[in-house]
Amino acid sequence: MLTAILVSLAVVFVAELGDKSQLITMTYSLRHRWWVVLSGVAIAATLVHGLSVAIGHFLGLTLPERPIAFAASIAFLLFAVWTWREGHREDDDEEVRVAEPRFVVFAIVSSFVLAELGDKTMLATVALASDHNWAGVWIGATIGMVVADGVAIAAGMLLHKRLPERFLHASASVLFLLFGLFLFFDGGLGLRWVAVAVTATTAAAAAAAAVVAWRRSRRRPGPSADHEPAPNAARHATGY
Repeated sequence: MLTAILVSLAVVFVAELGDKSQLITMTYSLRHRWWVVLSGVAIAATLVHGLSVAIGHFLGLTLPERPIAFAASIAFLLFAVWTWREGHREDDDEEVRVAEPRFVVFAIVSSFVLAELGDKTMLATVALASDHNWAGVWIGATIGMVVADGVAIAAGMLLHKRLPERFLHASASVLFLLFGLFLFFDGGLGLRWVAVAVTATTAAAAAAAAVVAWRRSRRRPGPSADHEPAPNAARHATGY
């Protein structure tokens, strides 16, 4: 069992590096508290790898890829709209992450489960469960995913400290949109090149819009020093 834990932990950790799950985790960490995101990731990892172990060790079945891809793409598009609307409801002076939106843990869990079904991480867990102790594979794979996505949460927290809140909120919405479009055309319709083209075009359009918005914000006149009160000069003039 210990061997199964260590092997599964190492395999899943390496498989998660650079995977879309890490990007999703970082996207959520831009908007929500780290412990909320990590809790959702832990629940999702437990469910996904429990299902993987059941499939690989007990059932030996395969999952229908296209229906799952369609469901995941629709979910990510809905998350993109939700994130965008939440960002525009906030006042300019209010912190976006002061209060956690309702059902955010459910959103994290559902998006992770849909994104991981049929993914390389799940396939690796299925293969491991067919040859190793199923409980060890379940424990090791879950820990490996949580640790790997914890790295993404740390990266998101670092970005949150260095970039404006509004920019991060809009970026999260755009990332969800890109995930949804790619999953819809690639996994749902099986059109890899169309998925790449649509996603790249959308990303370029979003980047161009961000540049335009940044230039407009820099052109806005700031508070002028000529209009600021000069209390010292007034005191000298009046003698008080």
